Amino acid sequence: MTVATTVDAGSAVLTVSNGGPVIAPSEAQRLFAPFRRHGTERTGNRDRHGLGLSIVSAIATAHGATLAVQPHDTGSLCVEVKFPVASAGPGI
Repeated sequence: MTVATTVDAGSAVLTVSNGGPVIAPSEAQRLFAPFRRHGTERTGNRDRHGLGLSIVSAIATAHGATLAVQPHDTGSLCVEVKFPVASAGPGI
């Protein structure tokens, strides 16, 4: 897993990339729905519940952030969250 933070055009950007099975671009967005997991090798694990990306989506929405997901041909998934940077008020 790779985690990176940057600032881009007035936004704080958090990018998380991981390995895993190949995910079709048409399937990537559905992973943000609660209790959705990709593939049978992941759904058979009772220690996981498929809530991670739905929680990420809720946090992004609550903070006015934009969320993008990009599956790669190699099987990794990259999730990017862009948070708007609040401007500091006078005297701060």
